[in-house]
Amino acid sequence: MAALSGPASWRRGWLPALHFIRRGSKAVTRHWKAMHFQRQKLMAVTEYIAPRPAVPQRCVAPRRKEEEEEEEYGYARLLRRQVEEAFRDNRLIAVCQYNYLPGEDMVLMRHYLRKHKIEVKFVLNEIIRPVLSQSRYKNLLPLFVTRNILLVSPETKVKEMLRVLKGVPQVNLLGACIDDTILSRQGVENFAKLPSLEASQGQTLGTLTLLPSQTCSVLQHATVHLAALLDGHIHQLQAGAGQTGSPAGTEPAQSTGTQ
Repeated sequence: MAALSGPASWRRGWLPALHFIRRGSKAVTRHWKAMHFQRQKLMAVTEYIAPRPAVPQRCVAPRRKEEEEEEEYGYARLLRRQVEEAFRDNRLIAVCQYNYLPGEDMVLMRHYLRKHKIEVKFVLNEIIRPVLSQSRYKNLLPLFVTRNILLVSPETKVKEMLRVLKGVPQVNLLGACIDDTILSRQGVENFAKLPSLEASQGQTLGTLTLLPSQTCSVLQHATVHLAALLDGHIHQLQAGAGQTGSPAGTEPAQSTGTQ
C-alpha cells in the first residue's frame, strides 16, 4: 500500500480509459491565389501564335469523302488485290475450314504442301466476300462463313493435297475451284481418282496409232466383200441374159426350114 501511495508510481501505471480523436476534414493549407499581374503580362506576351497558311483556307478545296475512305481502307484494297491475283494466277484454289492448330503442326503442314507447290493463304471473310460477289466465282460465297484458309497452286495436284490434309483433321476441305470449275468435296475426291494428264495423253495417242491399222483392215475386208458381191451380181446378169437370148435365136431358124 505504501508503494502505491506515492504520486509518481500511481501516475506511471495509470492509463486513461478514453482517447479523444479529432474528426472532420483536414485543415486546408493551400488556397487558390491569383497570378501576379507582372507574370500575367509575361505569359500573354510569350503566348505561341501559329503562323497563318500561305494559301487562305477558303481557297483550299475540301477533301472528298471518297478520298478519305480510300485512305482509310488502303490496306483492305491491298488484300483484295492479292485475292484477285490468287484466283487469276492459280489453277487450283481449295477452300478449307480452319480450326485451331498448334504452331509446329501448322509449319509442318505448310512444309509438306510447299513440296508440291501448294501455298497456304489466310483470308478474312470481310475481304474475300466482296471480291467473289463481283466475279464469276460467286457460287463459292456459301463456303466463307467461318474462319477459312485457301490452298492455291499453279498446278492441279489434288491427290497430293488430299494426302496431306488427311493427316491434319483440324483443316476440313469444303470445296475447290479447279481450272475455273467449282467442285464440292466429293467432286474433288473423284477428280483425284482420275489418271494424270500424261497418262491420258498416252492412252489417246495409243488409240490414235491403232486406228489407221484397224481402218485399213476394215477397208480391205469391205473391198473384198464388195468385189464378191459385184462378181455375183454380174454372173447373175449374164446367166439371165443367156436364158432370154437362146429362144429368140431358134425361132427364126425353124420358120426358114419349113418354107
